[in-house]
Amino acid sequence: MTHVEEELRSQPECWTRAAELAPKLRAALPAAGERVAIVGCGTSYFMAQSAAALREGAGQGETDAFAASEFPHGRTYDRILALSRSGTTTEVLDLLRKLHGRTRTSAITADPHTPVMDAADDVAVLDFADERSVVQTRFATTALTLLRAHLGLHTDAVVEDARTALDTGLPEGLVDSSQFTFLGTGWTVGLAHEAALKMREAAQAWTESYPAMEYRHGPLSITTRGTATWMLGAAPEGLAAQVRATGGQWVEGGLDPLAELVRAQRLAVAVATAQGLDPDRPRHLTRSVILRAEPVRRAGRH
Repeated sequence: MTHVEEELRSQPECWTRAAELAPKLRAALPAAGERVAIVGCGTSYFMAQSAAALREGAGQGETDAFAASEFPHGRTYDRILALSRSGTTTEVLDLLRKLHGRTRTSAITADPHTPVMDAADDVAVLDFADERSVVQTRFATTALTLLRAHLGLHTDAVVEDARTALDTGLPEGLVDSSQFTFLGTGWTVGLAHEAALKMREAAQAWTESYPAMEYRHGPLSITTRGTATWMLGAAPEGLAAQVRATGGQWVEGGLDPLAELVRAQRLAVAVATAQGLDPDRPRHLTRSVILRAEPVRRAGRH
């Protein structure tokens, strides 16, 4: 079993631990009423998109999401929340340092011995969800679970759905598809983008992702026999029938959308294996993008 397979299978337990920790980490997480921007890179950026939509939808306050390199410095926020598995990503650290003393900053990370511990004012450490793999799975979903629990949106049913996602076979013929599209609405758009990223990273697959209603505005033209379209969450009326009419395979997301992402992670590993690829060694990628040497924090946070 690869590292990524072992890590994605541990997600139900990681989610349970994160939900239990949420009340203890409240000081590091956005308070109700704060105007917040959530930032990250790659997978963490897509989790930021989902978390921002969930928070604003829950009435907790205006919440934006940005790639760390694209943060609009002309805007004013009460708090910036950075997601960084490694705690070493250059764009995240640069942003936190620029904001130091001007805007309160928080970070969620997996490694307490990295520069983000000093760069952010408050840090929530999910070290039990750290990973050996380059391709992120459990840290991303565990960080989002922490934020869902903080918003009162996590339930035990989500964990049960994750177990179902791990134990149920993938739809017949899906692995052999020539092209994959993932769709979402609201907070699941970020999940759709993340599912597509997993397919590109692990399996080098032709994969796209869109807000579900946007799929009709052009992207539907590539859908045909041998392609697959996967909906994370409830589909807009008529979309499933429209996709099936093209001859393409429609995958209905019947589980909690975060559990559906687990199924998509499994698909990425399965497609990689079928292609003779090693999902632990994605082409051209490293575990963290570091554009210069960063000092590594060795002591506990003070």
